[in-house]
Amino acid sequence: MSTAHRRILVTSALPYANGPIHIGHLVEYLQTDIWVRFQKLRGHECHYVCADDAHGTPIMLRAEQEGIAPEELIRRIGGEHQADFAAFGVAFDNYHSTHSPENRAIATLIYERLRDAGHITRRSIHQAFDPVKQMFLPDRFIKGTCPRCGAGDQYGDNCEACGATYAPTDLVDPRSVLTGVAPEQRESEHLFFRLGNFESMLKEWLASSDLQPGVVNKLQEWFEAGLQDWDISRDAPYFGFEIPDAPGKYFYVWLDAPIGYFASFRHLCDRTGIDFDSFCAADSTTEMYHFIGKDITYFHTLFWPAMLKGAGFRIPSNVFVHGFLTVDGQKMSKSRGTFITARTYLDHLHPEYLRYYFAAKLGAGIDDIDLNLEDFQHRVNADLVGKVVNIASRCAGFVTRNFAGALAARGDDPALVSALQAAGAGIAQAYEAREFGRAMREIMALADRVNQYIDHRKPWVLAKQEDAASELHAVCSTGIELFRLLMIYLKPVLPFMAREAEEFLDCGELRWNDHQTLLGAHVVKPFKPLLNRIDPAKVTAMIEDSRSAPPAPATKTSSAPTAASSAAKPASDVADTPAQISIEEFGKIDLRVARIAAANAVEGADKLVQLTLDLGTETRQVFAGIKAAYAPEALVGKHVVMVANLAPRKMRFGVSEGMVLAASGDGPGIFLISPEAGAEAGMRVK
Repeated sequence: MSTAHRRILVTSALPYANGPIHIGHLVEYLQTDIWVRFQKLRGHECHYVCADDAHGTPIMLRAEQEGIAPEELIRRIGGEHQADFAAFGVAFDNYHSTHSPENRAIATLIYERLRDAGHITRRSIHQAFDPVKQMFLPDRFIKGTCPRCGAGDQYGDNCEACGATYAPTDLVDPRSVLTGVAPEQRESEHLFFRLGNFESMLKEWLASSDLQPGVVNKLQEWFEAGLQDWDISRDAPYFGFEIPDAPGKYFYVWLDAPIGYFASFRHLCDRTGIDFDSFCAADSTTEMYHFIGKDITYFHTLFWPAMLKGAGFRIPSNVFVHGFLTVDGQKMSKSRGTFITARTYLDHLHPEYLRYYFAAKLGAGIDDIDLNLEDFQHRVNADLVGKVVNIASRCAGFVTRNFAGALAARGDDPALVSALQAAGAGIAQAYEAREFGRAMREIMALADRVNQYIDHRKPWVLAKQEDAASELHAVCSTGIELFRLLMIYLKPVLPFMAREAEEFLDCGELRWNDHQTLLGAHVVKPFKPLLNRIDPAKVTAMIEDSRSAPPAPATKTSSAPTAASSAAKPASDVADTPAQISIEEFGKIDLRVARIAAANAVEGADKLVQLTLDLGTETRQVFAGIKAAYAPEALVGKHVVMVANLAPRKMRFGVSEGMVLAASGDGPGIFLISPEAGAEAGMRVK
């Protein structure tokens, strides 16, 4: 991988300005944002642009239903989209609209160049026409009975029951979705882009590019089937740009939508002085990448590069295709509450939970990824809170209290520090290749090593030894240095948490190459918790809200970078009064600090975790019903409070020799009670 300075233009597919962003959309925008942030962190010139896809019949009809102009609709939806993206940390350099002067100008230019070069042809076709609505109908606005399997209420282009594809004229008993009348067949002249003129060029691009194998295979299928002329016009009424030499005809939305990439970039260039031609001209030596879903591969790997080539612009360096999102192994579903909008998610959960989980699941292929809600909670809690944040929280208090926040000039374990620094090259390669899951695994393996180091050096023990001050200083300073390295590696994925870590470290803005240096004798600020565990109650509330909320555009426009407060259950007007006990009775309870030496899931039990508790002088086995809140691997090394004199209880899985203390509220959330840093195993709780 080259480390030379690069100039890169990056885009994501344009969201349609007809509804809210949902978590399925976010797979793409978060994947792109992580890759762009990595490039910028490395010091490259990288511009990330996007826009709302604002044209087409659906937008025209929805605006009509709401009694507003299409321009007002797309302006409102565009504001909602941008607020949601900002709240998830998707940092576009420019976000625009395809209904813009820049897009009209570039679409017209590309069309005229294609026309003048002989790549546009005209011919008459027959289309379905709604005589009541007085408009030609897109295929998706016609329904009827499938001609193959006989299933009713199927769209005019394909059957969702048997998967057949066909023309609207093949439907049995077709009806207009808009009025319910049978459509008429009427003739209209349309304009076509002659895609077949570019077959040789496209095959050369395919041979020389680094497209994903699945994309290459699909392209080969399309070549074998033969490249057909592409209808680029639509009849009035239509919300879009009128074609200059064809009155009453409008550019099909899929012609001006990808051109919206260039239009948004032009808008950025005009604002900032970037040279547009250096990125977009045919002889450009810069890089241009598109991140898209696999459902629009056809447009981006055939029509788009052919249009660009025919109009004298550069073609993409590569098109990165990703799969779809499932939730708990199934398609997103409103009835199951898994069709989750970005805004509903933000009403309940921190955005970086999802950023990390998607990163941990994403690779460079086009396979679908699954958001397993139980795994989501366990992985975030175990990795981000139990591993990464835990490092800083275990060391920072000692540095602040014992050394006024000053780190030691010399650390404790130079070999471990060097190992983490050396790992940066491999992590960078994974980011570059979009193998984010591999990058996260490598980073978390490093975090495990750091936690093992802290467990071994036991700063809470050193803090109690009068002659171990310098050793404590070196150990905790090393822990903070290693935490900083991990945050550099995680910064593309966790920009909000990285910003808070930079504030704590008081080190300025972290850059990728900073992993090659250390803070040394440096003063850090008092540590504040960077991220809390996922509360299962909030996940449940999110699902319930998704099940009940209508699938309409979000109306909230807050762009705060952190999640909104959860919909907490209101407290009762009259508090429940617990039964009272005497101080003598309370004194009979032997509460001890215990360290979790081992934790394992219990086969055949949905809620239990088997804990091996170290009490300093002995170990105990305890079965705790905390599996819903804690992954077993995240518990090892944690200090808890246990009831040490509880009578042993024989269970189906073994004997439980005590009880660990936890808190819970009205929801299903469970939170282990832990002593402050410095408490040792075996201490009596008083």
